[in-house]
Amino acid sequence: MNNKLPKEAYGGVDGKEYVPYLSGKSNKGSNLAVMIIGIILAALFAASTAYSGMKSGLTVAAGIPGAIIGSMFIKAFASSKGVAGKNIIQGMSSGGESIASGMIFVLPAIILIGRNITFLEGVSVGIGGALFGIGCLSLVYNYLIVEEHGKLMYPESMAISETLVASEGGGDAIKFMGIGFVISGIINILTGSFLNVINNTINFIGSKFYKWKFSTEVNPLLLGIGFIVGLEVSLYMFAGSVLANFGIAPLIGYFTDLADRNMQTWNDATILLHQMDVNAISSSYVKYIGAGMMLCGGIIGAIKLIPTIFISLKETFKAKSGSDKNSGKSSGEIMVLLGGIIIAFIAAFIVSQSTTMAIIAVIVSLILSLLFVIVAGRLTGTIGTSNLPVSGMTIASLVILTLVFVIMGWTTKADNKSLLLFAAFMVVAISVAGGYSQSQKVTYVIGGSKKEMQNSFAIASIIGVIVVTGTIMVLSGQLAVTGVNAQFALPQANLMSTLTSGIMSGDLPWPMIIVGVVMALFLFLLDLPIMTIAIGFYLPISTTSIILVGALIRVFVEKMSKSEKEKEIRVSNGISLSSGLVAGGSIIGLLGIVLQVIGIITPKTPLGFADSNMMAILLLVILVVATTIPIMLSKVNNNE
Repeated sequence: MNNKLPKEAYGGVDGKEYVPYLSGKSNKGSNLAVMIIGIILAALFAASTAYSGMKSGLTVAAGIPGAIIGSMFIKAFASSKGVAGKNIIQGMSSGGESIASGMIFVLPAIILIGRNITFLEGVSVGIGGALFGIGCLSLVYNYLIVEEHGKLMYPESMAISETLVASEGGGDAIKFMGIGFVISGIINILTGSFLNVINNTINFIGSKFYKWKFSTEVNPLLLGIGFIVGLEVSLYMFAGSVLANFGIAPLIGYFTDLADRNMQTWNDATILLHQMDVNAISSSYVKYIGAGMMLCGGIIGAIKLIPTIFISLKETFKAKSGSDKNSGKSSGEIMVLLGGIIIAFIAAFIVSQSTTMAIIAVIVSLILSLLFVIVAGRLTGTIGTSNLPVSGMTIASLVILTLVFVIMGWTTKADNKSLLLFAAFMVVAISVAGGYSQSQKVTYVIGGSKKEMQNSFAIASIIGVIVVTGTIMVLSGQLAVTGVNAQFALPQANLMSTLTSGIMSGDLPWPMIIVGVVMALFLFLLDLPIMTIAIGFYLPISTTSIILVGALIRVFVEKMSKSEKEKEIRVSNGISLSSGLVAGGSIIGLLGIVLQVIGIITPKTPLGFADSNMMAILLLVILVVATTIPIMLSKVNNNE
């Protein structure tokens, strides 16, 4: 079989006339072996994405890594299923990752407001949101996938499809993922949440009259994310951190030094203004400016989506059911949607404090979810899931729902917890919609079974909900730690908790929020990416600086390549290696914390040189060299 997609896969023909890659061959990709592999990968990607997302505020789409790993396992355990089986596995990998990419935005916020999450609460809202997102997207499948073929390009879906088809001829992707996993695994075992025998953070703190901070966490996971997202995103995030740490924090520090010696900080009576160091300034003031930036960015993003909402709804209602058995609606899809709605109502009664709250909140949540699920499906066709503005859509939905709660007089901490659980339903529906739309586009392009993908994606989503809820509960002790000792940045969850608790209690530091809003409007007028810069402003500079290092390695690889073919191969292998860095860092890091919680390991305190900045700098050099050399040694097959 030719290891190339037909050129019509990219358009040029009517969607109903497109002849897929597997035309004339079996499109059934599922059997027991495939489902077991898919469930395992869905669980792994859910756990690793939850860990890495809470650590860095960024997530990495699992479609291509899932396709690469799936190719290896299919060859070993289900070779007869070929590309169709590999497609099921990449879809299930995306299902687990999509759940984590949504739930980590909101569920940890419940811990941050001082409340606990029960397993039943997390699972009920998560499964309800997942099924509702899948069901809603199934209703608009014919419009998004078939009628818009060649118009909505689905860039990541096409990359996954090319990966699946190319895997029939073999490749180096698995080898490079393995190299990345080993590098990340070794460094993570020696540092951080595992043995912690050597220091991996470079720290420099500014003098008293100019309170600044620069630090870099030598973390392979974050470096891998930087290589994958590239220089532009990394630079914008780092720019936000530079503004926060070298502009805003020193400015606030200058004026607080002039404050009355008895004046206390607004949120902690034990800290005097003139005694604040840069860390206290960041946690008490700078982070609220960042929250205002993200809030404004989310609202602007939602407003900009209004035309897309109208276009999507209009085209959805106009779309005709296709005559193709693989493009029309089925009773199974309606059942998935109804299942999501029923579970949503059940979850509403589980998490709410009253029947009135349950009914009103779930109706508002379903309406908002429906609108943004359709938008997410369409945007995935334009920009892919990696760039999907899930946080912006979630912020807009959450603000509306919060105002409903305030109007109804539901403003206690228990009500705040209920509000965040309803928000979890919405964000899961939005996130899953993007992943599901992307996976069904791959299925359409290669000629797989739409029904198989729907069923397997739903199963993977349920597995993902269970795994992510469990992961967040296991990590709850670490997630509750804030400030300089926090292991997890949780930028989105911090924002959700700050906004909801502040609006409901009336204690939000509005001057700081308004300053952030004004800064976001300034960025908007300059046509700069508000949310990317705002997340960098909010995240520790130790996170954004190592992400930038990863992006700079990619620039070096590209500049040192002598031809476009060589650059393409090196970057492709670099992305595979970086996926291994992310997977290794996430899995080993999560394993280390679990082993700590159950008492099997106790992290040590590095001593002497092992605890110095020079140790961390040496480790950074080793990481950069170990990552760059394998990529640069990639061989170009001139016969291709």
